[in-house]
Amino acid sequence: MLSMEKRESLSKTLKRGDIWAFAFGSIVGWGWVMLAGGWVISAGTVGAIIAFIIAAVLCGFVGMAYAELTPALPLAGGSMVWCYRASGYKFAWFSGWAIAFAYVAVAAWEGPAFASAVAYLIPLPEVGFLWNIAGFDVYVPFIIVSMAGTIFTMFCHYRGLKFAAIFNTIAAIALVAGGVIFFLGGVTLGDIANAAPAIRDGFGGISIVLVAAPAMFVGFDVIPQASEEMDYPIRQVGILVLFAIFLGVLWYIMMIVGTAFAAPADFLESASIPLADAASYVFNSKIFGTFIIIAGIGGILTSWNAMFVGSTRILFSMSRAKMLPTVFSKLHPKYGSPTAAITLVGVLGLISPLLGKNALGWFVDASSFGTVVAYLTVSISFVMLRKKEPELKRPWKAPGGYFTGFMAIVSCLFFIVLYLPIGPGALEWPYEWGMVLLWVIIGIILVIVNKIQFGTVTEAERELLLFGEEYARPEKLK
Repeated sequence: MLSMEKRESLSKTLKRGDIWAFAFGSIVGWGWVMLAGGWVISAGTVGAIIAFIIAAVLCGFVGMAYAELTPALPLAGGSMVWCYRASGYKFAWFSGWAIAFAYVAVAAWEGPAFASAVAYLIPLPEVGFLWNIAGFDVYVPFIIVSMAGTIFTMFCHYRGLKFAAIFNTIAAIALVAGGVIFFLGGVTLGDIANAAPAIRDGFGGISIVLVAAPAMFVGFDVIPQASEEMDYPIRQVGILVLFAIFLGVLWYIMMIVGTAFAAPADFLESASIPLADAASYVFNSKIFGTFIIIAGIGGILTSWNAMFVGSTRILFSMSRAKMLPTVFSKLHPKYGSPTAAITLVGVLGLISPLLGKNALGWFVDASSFGTVVAYLTVSISFVMLRKKEPELKRPWKAPGGYFTGFMAIVSCLFFIVLYLPIGPGALEWPYEWGMVLLWVIIGIILVIVNKIQFGTVTEAERELLLFGEEYARPEKLK
């Protein structure tokens, strides 16, 4: 049997407060500041709310699969580990690479989002012109601010997840404070006439918002990635996944209502940063717009943290199981952080601002596609494990059993169709599909390299590397 001394393990450093801030901040990022006005314009106030409720219900089925499997197998790698348990190496590799793409893509665009937010507070000088990409002029100050945010995030994560969690909690408090003040100001100082019409363009308008909604819930799936590092009752970790989805839909509904009441549609259409401009409008003070930007920066930092955790932990887990080069599973001797994985994700984040501000949309859409593909693999694994391992200890069991699993699969297929060329939210060629294809090509190369480098790894060895002694299946270790 493989010696456990060779299996790197992450320390349980996250306490209750860290986890709650992490759960909320993993879902709510910067999108609500930029997109809520567009949702109201596209679908109307009630139409946008309907779209988010539909998305929350569909994501809820997937969330229940995550909520059951997270406490059953609370290991870094989350979805990849469950897929291996359900169907073996190839299925696990496919799932792991899909979710790694989603996390890395979101982590990459947080830097440009951060620079965009800072530019609202302190206008960045348009000096040092580099190039124009998709209609956006790229200047040196924009890149410097974006890179500075990325370097700071890398530093926090090098120091360990507990260190990063401190900044995450502070950012989450700023985020909640700003959002709640904006909502209360919108509904008390705004005008209900601004919220008309309730529904715009029928299902067509709702579908426009529905296409964007899955990206707004990305984050609850990061919680399992950090489950190995949580000092928290294991059953409650699963429930936390569902609670994060609930908090997410509640937050977005509050922002939709607050925005709809705060300012008329024609004002929102011309706003550079809709929620910030709407806050300045309804409070009749630029200070409140600035406050929303600060809250939005808090959202950027919390989701940035979450995506760094998700991307580095999936790379760590795949590397630990010898499914990726072993360098990604090496931990810092003092801080216990996966330094090579953090460096890789950080370097990609340093490159992303070179593509300009318009690349934000490309990264969001492409990452959403990768996310729903990974959701599909988890939903399939949920059903397979219910059948293959009914005796697996499940501290929390999803109600509905197989029905929940099948509905999760249907929900994922529905969202995937939205992103295909036949769907209303089709990914854009060559930018978004190009990102997907590039990641697939890199994956194929790594699979070939992996086969050469780790072709002699036995099933028993990989079982122990993935699950450890506590969760490994005895029959697989023989």
